[in-house]
Amino acid sequence: MSALLISLHRCCHRSVLLHVAKRQWNSGPAPPLPLHRRLLLFLTQRFYDVEMFLSWRFKLKRNHVQTQNAYYGYTEKYYGPDIASAYFILCLRGGFRFVGQSEWFRADQRGKFNWDFLNYKDTPLEEVDLSFTVINYRGVANLERQRFLRTLKLQGCPEVDDWFLARLHVLQDSLEELDISHCPRITTGGLAALRNLKVGDHPAGGDVT
Repeated sequence: MSALLISLHRCCHRSVLLHVAKRQWNSGPAPPLPLHRRLLLFLTQRFYDVEMFLSWRFKLKRNHVQTQNAYYGYTEKYYGPDIASAYFILCLRGGFRFVGQSEWFRADQRGKFNWDFLNYKDTPLEEVDLSFTVINYRGVANLERQRFLRTLKLQGCPEVDDWFLARLHVLQDSLEELDISHCPRITTGGLAALRNLKVGDHPAGGDVT
């Protein structure tokens, strides 16, 4: 988008310069600019406003993602690490299952969820599904105290990158299954960080997708 705007700006600027040059050689009164020239001039004048808007929009989006992945320290202080992790997952519109329970808690498409998970204080999480959410490396801090977490699904997460994988070592003693399929920001180099995990070497078996 930025390259397209720069190209458009150059085109508009060149067109306006050519028109000014023609006017300098014409001693008569200047004719009104044609409609397409007036449009190009308008776009040239607004180019930097559009560029600034796009830059502001990108920064706003990044700040929103960082806020969503903030550490839930206040919740952990009053409700414990398990409820804090559960609340973080639901706020990202993910899902989870507590140890010893068959029921999954999930947020719906509008971000609404059942608050009954508050009844499971001091019950660790066993399975977590954060597929297609905006979790990033910062959000791992909200999961690092889950010592019984066996399954972590991260399919199609746009913010999961090599830095994220490098932080997963905090789950190395329990994690058995990890799904990082269709995460576009993961590189071959980042996959090397998974050597810190015991996925695949766990007595119950393990798998990385």
